[in-house]
Amino acid sequence: MKRPTAHPLRLTSLALAIMATTLPAAAVADSTQPRLGTGQGDFGGVGIMQTPTARMAPLGGFAFWMSRTAPYRRYSLFFQPTEWLEAGFRYVEVENRRYLAARGDRNNLDKGVDVKLRLREEDRYWPQIAVGARDIGGTGLFAGEYLVASKRWHDFDFTLGIGWGYLGNQEDFTNPLSRIDDRFERRSGFTSGGDGGSVNLGSLFSGRSALFGGIEYQTPWRPLVLQLEVEGNDYQREPQRNHQEQDSRVNLGARLQLSDNVELKAGWQRGNTAMLGISVSTNLAGVSQLKRDPLPAEIGEPPTANSSDWSGLSSELDTNAGIGVYRIYQADNSVVIEGEPTRYPSLAESEYRAGRLLHNHLGDDIDTLRFRWHERGMPLRESVHDRHALAAAAVSSAETVAYRHGLYAHAGHEPVQGELLHDTTPQGFSYSIEPQLEQNFGGPDGYLYRLSASFDSEYRLGRNDWLSATLTYTVDDNLDKYHYIGPSDLPRVRTHIGDYLAETDIGITNLQYTHAAQLGNDWYAMGYGGLLETMFAGAGGELLYRPFNSDVALGLDVNWVKQREFDQRFGMRDYSTWTGHLSGYWQTDFEDMLAKVSVGRYLAGDLGVTFDVSREFDSGIRLGGWATFTDAGSDFGEGSFDKGVYLSLPLDAFFVRSTRQRAQIAWRPLTRDGGAQLARRQSLFDLTEERSMGRYWEEHAELMR
Repeated sequence: MKRPTAHPLRLTSLALAIMATTLPAAAVADSTQPRLGTGQGDFGGVGIMQTPTARMAPLGGFAFWMSRTAPYRRYSLFFQPTEWLEAGFRYVEVENRRYLAARGDRNNLDKGVDVKLRLREEDRYWPQIAVGARDIGGTGLFAGEYLVASKRWHDFDFTLGIGWGYLGNQEDFTNPLSRIDDRFERRSGFTSGGDGGSVNLGSLFSGRSALFGGIEYQTPWRPLVLQLEVEGNDYQREPQRNHQEQDSRVNLGARLQLSDNVELKAGWQRGNTAMLGISVSTNLAGVSQLKRDPLPAEIGEPPTANSSDWSGLSSELDTNAGIGVYRIYQADNSVVIEGEPTRYPSLAESEYRAGRLLHNHLGDDIDTLRFRWHERGMPLRESVHDRHALAAAAVSSAETVAYRHGLYAHAGHEPVQGELLHDTTPQGFSYSIEPQLEQNFGGPDGYLYRLSASFDSEYRLGRNDWLSATLTYTVDDNLDKYHYIGPSDLPRVRTHIGDYLAETDIGITNLQYTHAAQLGNDWYAMGYGGLLETMFAGAGGELLYRPFNSDVALGLDVNWVKQREFDQRFGMRDYSTWTGHLSGYWQTDFEDMLAKVSVGRYLAGDLGVTFDVSREFDSGIRLGGWATFTDAGSDFGEGSFDKGVYLSLPLDAFFVRSTRQRAQIAWRPLTRDGGAQLARRQSLFDLTEERSMGRYWEEHAELMR
């Protein structure tokens, strides 16, 4: 659940980095698949053009959308974290209005967040019904709410709704909610040029209201969908007095699906203006890649006695089963393998592969295989297999049910009692070279980028100790255009990011020593010190209470840090501070959501709380968002509070070889100093993830198919 805080990637790379791996080679989409109710609207999110619908993307849907309808260019990114919730964010570039904070002649850029909730699913008689809000944060220039219904009939999808705010400017009738309360008669709204970043709940569903609706027609040529809509906006109350002529409320459009992931869109709006757009989409829940891993060992006849080549067996367990072996014991009729996972994301797969290898090396007197899983020397859990049932299931699918029913797992706290057959200490050097693209899109300085190569390395000193280092080289950038850092009365702990990235072509972004340990049955600890991230050096520690397979955990981290010089070497600036948080974790039963609440002191000295909610799909991709509220108040500056969304990507879903490595991508609308957290390299909650059983039983069932 690691969320990067120092260098959030921005809109374009966030979308394309995921989708590029899933784009099919076909030039035209599968002609057998209907396309009704799946397209992105002009503002992003499933809709017709200017009007939303009650439709939702499939669970895990992820779409990047760009469109132009003069004088607006829109860029959006939308997610479907649950079957009933759609959420996303958007930039609107206004071509005929200047960005006042920018140098030179730049178009104004407005940010917004949208949410849509499905209230009822469609059935034979009832339409699908949804309620939603556009532009609920920020300056609210395009803010509007709606209640909408959609009904499918053969090759037609009909939509009818009522809109408020921007969606209701036609004012077809008096707001029906004004009969409930007079406050709904007038919309308070936001004022252009304000700091934004807050939600004006008093304006929701208030002010002018109008009807909107439309029809989508699935043509006999399946990639093509035709559209007609009647919108509720009159374009005479546009933000920043940017009123537009409207010759007709009726808009016409078409969507052409080029592939399963790419769609082109065109339309004629307001009776006088053309619209063009393109969307790129994928499904986070189904991202996967065919593997070219070594085949599991063939089941053979077991030897009459145990193999004596324990070192060779340890090597095979590493290369074929992905287990970095610490020790091998024999205890009566059991063999205990103690080690850490090194390759396969699924412990079930590692155990199954290891069980086949062990069956070929162990004598007939061994009946039980016990796998004691560690991470960085910290014991996490033990899985117990019936050796002969595993071998039988590997040969005959009829034996799989009996094998799975014999499996069990527990915390495995008690010391191993038995003969030590093999003992080794994890040591050695590992490294990787990775490209990085850091971007800033939406600020007064325009589009900023930095293309770099990162050399990440680690040296294991033992089971519990390691040194890590990361060196980053800038290949290309345009950071000479970086000037604006925004008003703030807080210490500059994050808004000097452009200075750090522009000062040098090569910098040390991490150089630290870390030690981890288990303090008791359910207690874990970690200490670290060095150059902790791009902007801060220091030392700190973390304590975590995490019972085995519990839905809750509690952690505390405390850090003393000092700000680094811009050249990212070993020099320090004058600013230093204490920072840390008490964090509670709750794996809920509600849509498999993981909720995290952190209370503490941030890098700028402000006190507050961070709420983080995320969901992991079966593909292993985790989608989440956070919001941080502190006592910075008006000192925070533009944005009012810190917020953003992130993706944690298992590289296993994209590579042909299995791996446990993950990549982190985050987006936040602004880089501010308030609510800034230390970007720690590791957290105990992430390191102890196998303390939870997760999908362990489902993964065993999938292996046996």
